Amino acid sequence: MTAVTYLINLDGSDERLALATRALEAQGLGFERVAAFDGRGVPPASLPGYDEAGALAYMGRTLRGGEIGCYLSHLDCARRFLATGARFAVVLEDDMAPVPGAARVLGEVLDWLAGQPGDWDLCNIGAGKRKFFTPLRDFAGEGTTHVLGRAHYFPMTTTGLIWSREGAGRFVGGHARIDAPVDNHFRRWLTATDRGLAVWPPLVRPTGAESEIDAPGARRKVEGRRPLYGLVKQRRLWGDKARAAFHKLRRGLGGTASGG
Repeated sequence: MTAVTYLINLDGSDERLALATRALEAQGLGFERVAAFDGRGVPPASLPGYDEAGALAYMGRTLRGGEIGCYLSHLDCARRFLATGARFAVVLEDDMAPVPGAARVLGEVLDWLAGQPGDWDLCNIGAGKRKFFTPLRDFAGEGTTHVLGRAHYFPMTTTGLIWSREGAGRFVGGHARIDAPVDNHFRRWLTATDRGLAVWPPLVRPTGAESEIDAPGARRKVEGRRPLYGLVKQRRLWGDKARAAFHKLRRGLGGTASGG
């Protein structure tokens, strides 16, 4: 088995599941539904692994139950993957829509990765932006060319991901506490190690549907922020950008292929 595909979907979100199912089946993509961990309305302190002090230090604010639930849902998918014999796992969120020809290009990307050194952990196939990016291989899509590259500054979205077994093992094995939303965690980790990849333009895009995992409008709220929230955020962003720039320069100068 080369790859397994998981679709994260909240119990009761039947319309989103139906839309995602139709979109994936239209391209011949089968999947296993994974019930999302529903953290909405749950006190964060009661959720497993939540580190409020760590969140205040790293994010400058406390986390919401929905954010912790999203993290735990992705952790569940990684654990499921490791229990299989598959080489790769594709993890999709139910608010995604595959672009035309996505299934074919995805298959070609997986085939190519299977023949390459294992110097990557996670590949983002749903990124809306591309920064600090080193192209590795082009794939012909429908009316466009999709570029697989080293994502030195790992994208901030989890709409569509490809795990390697090594990467999923590192995610699961390194998990001890939750001090950031899962997309922030992936950026911190993979920007530091330079073991992240991305496909641009993306193979899946968000449908624009409002998140059901987090409370409506929750990202616009300011509750839980520490007084120096803005400074903490800028320190985090510029630290990641500096590391990304270093890795891009290192590879451009012929540095080692492995990101550590």
